Amino acid sequence: MIVLGLGGLLNDPACVILKDGELAAAVEQNKVSRNGKPGELPEEAILSCLALANVRPDDVTCVAIARPFAEGPETELHLHLRSIFPKSRIAVVDHHVAHAASAYYASGFEQATVLTLDRKGDFRCGAIWKASGNDLQLQNELYFPDSIGDVYSRVAELLGYEPNAGEHKVQWQSTLAEPDLASVFAEMLPIQGGEFRAIDRSWFDSDLFGRGGFSSRFYDKLGIRDGDRIDDALAARIAAGLQRAVEDAVEGLAGTGEHLCLAGGLFMNALLVSAIERSGRFEKVFVQPAAGNSGTALGALFYAWHHVLGQTRRIPFHTLALGPSFGAEDIKKVLENCKLRFRYLLTTDELLDAAVDEIQNHKIVAWMQERMEFGPRALGNRSILASPLNPYSTENLNVFIKHRESFRKFAASVPVELASEYFEVGSNARFLSTVGRVRTGHKARFEAATMGDGLIRVHTVSEHDNPLYWKLLHHAGQSTGLPVLYNTSFNLFSDPMVCTPRDAVRSFYSSGIDSLFAGHFLLQK
Repeated sequence: MIVLGLGGLLNDPACVILKDGELAAAVEQNKVSRNGKPGELPEEAILSCLALANVRPDDVTCVAIARPFAEGPETELHLHLRSIFPKSRIAVVDHHVAHAASAYYASGFEQATVLTLDRKGDFRCGAIWKASGNDLQLQNELYFPDSIGDVYSRVAELLGYEPNAGEHKVQWQSTLAEPDLASVFAEMLPIQGGEFRAIDRSWFDSDLFGRGGFSSRFYDKLGIRDGDRIDDALAARIAAGLQRAVEDAVEGLAGTGEHLCLAGGLFMNALLVSAIERSGRFEKVFVQPAAGNSGTALGALFYAWHHVLGQTRRIPFHTLALGPSFGAEDIKKVLENCKLRFRYLLTTDELLDAAVDEIQNHKIVAWMQERMEFGPRALGNRSILASPLNPYSTENLNVFIKHRESFRKFAASVPVELASEYFEVGSNARFLSTVGRVRTGHKARFEAATMGDGLIRVHTVSEHDNPLYWKLLHHAGQSTGLPVLYNTSFNLFSDPMVCTPRDAVRSFYSSGIDSLFAGHFLLQK
């Protein structure tokens, strides 16, 4: 039985394939094509998934597609889908149902509260579910424009970031100040006393364009006038106030219980996930790591598996390394075509020794190995790496390579069995979906990656999840005494993460990265 899931077609389109009860492939369109129009089928992602799963379109039993999937009339897209998969059953899944399914069915929990929140997804922008066995029961829902995600997007625009793209910057900027403005946003948010409510629209002015469209009521609360410059200090206070108000509101909305599952674009906010984990309201918290629109492809697939095809067995959710990989011949062909000089490392030990030697010598290393990750975060297969022992790692990574704000810190990857020696962190660090704290004895060592109050992005790596990257971390520990590497995604200038060897070479030579390890090939500048 083969099921294909499609999601995020209006924003972040993705494809996922289930083959014989196992996830065989998951690919985002923007990583394999670098183009595409909203509302189109992600054909390159579909072809990539079919190839990875070694199946033909005629083999697909069911195609599950998450709404919304077309900007205008859906007939043309539906006919196109039918022409590609003529023998498949088509299942259409509501956007927030797909979010909920993506979190609950991947969690492994037999019972849970499920919370989904985003800016807007097919009109609905939030929902609470009770899940038991294979059933999802809707308890309450919130509709646009009464949206936490919309408020967050408005603040992103106010602070000079692109709305619907720069919200993650607001999250990290919030660590720079105290949340003394939290009460302003608590009045504004569509949650009060643990219940959904309508937003008082007097906070906004529909005649104002730009800067989030806030009204004079909002500016009066800030003590400034519309049009006044917002300096860095005030911007940080605004971000901190919003972040704290959102954390408090969402914690109250979730309530208490044994298990909590989270999905939707709002839960890409790792600080929010961490706050929920630390609140102690639930014994276990699971956030679907591709929580945004692309993750609805997973949710549509899971929902179809259980509710359309009537299957009761849970689909194992072991890894996000479900994208394309490239063998030695593929990589060699690209390097020779580009007339590049390279060194081939014959064994895995030689590869690891060479990488650690570069990192130990304070080099910035690009690491492209095995299958590409699904989702927005680099988990050790498409990563840029540096040593915490490098005193210039912050400057080199943020300023000269990533060209981004200094408050956007990189993650610290550590073997899961050694993580507690250096950090306090929850289980969602497996997929970089939360933040932790540096333990007292190591604060000076990780100062470059630390945010306010000792917070740090932690990525725990197990031998099962990523054996090669896990070995690299242990090799680093044997050589330097510190089995931790700084990790940020292998991409530049807001491009998608690299997928192919050609993507990797292009980014390598367009940046200040010192060395590139593509498979067993080493390129140096």
